[in-house]
Amino acid sequence: MITGELKSKVDKIWESFWTGGITNPLDVIEQFTYLMFIKQLDEVETKNEADAELFGMDYEGLFPKDKPYLRWHHFKDIGSADKMYQIMNDELFPFIKNLKGDGESSYARFM
Repeated sequence: MITGELKSKVDKIWESFWTGGITNPLDVIEQFTYLMFIKQLDEVETKNEADAELFGMDYEGLFPKDKPYLRWHHFKDIGSADKMYQIMNDELFPFIKNLKGDGESSYARFM
């Protein structure tokens, strides 16, 4: 059973989705999974950048240099729900779909 601070955080997230019009628990889980994946991608990218800098190596990275707002640490601070939705729909989902470049990733098939 979830109690305390974790329960409070989960309840707050659920309330945000609910008030935003997403009431189906499966839809909430799906949307939350996308957000967690985006956050994880940014964390891995940040670690790889730090490692490359430490060892004096070049690192190209996953994210386009001209679109820093696709990274979680920028995306989470956009503020406007409409702007976040537009970026997710028009840029972030297509970016994730093409991560492998061949359209064969799981995300490419299901997003």
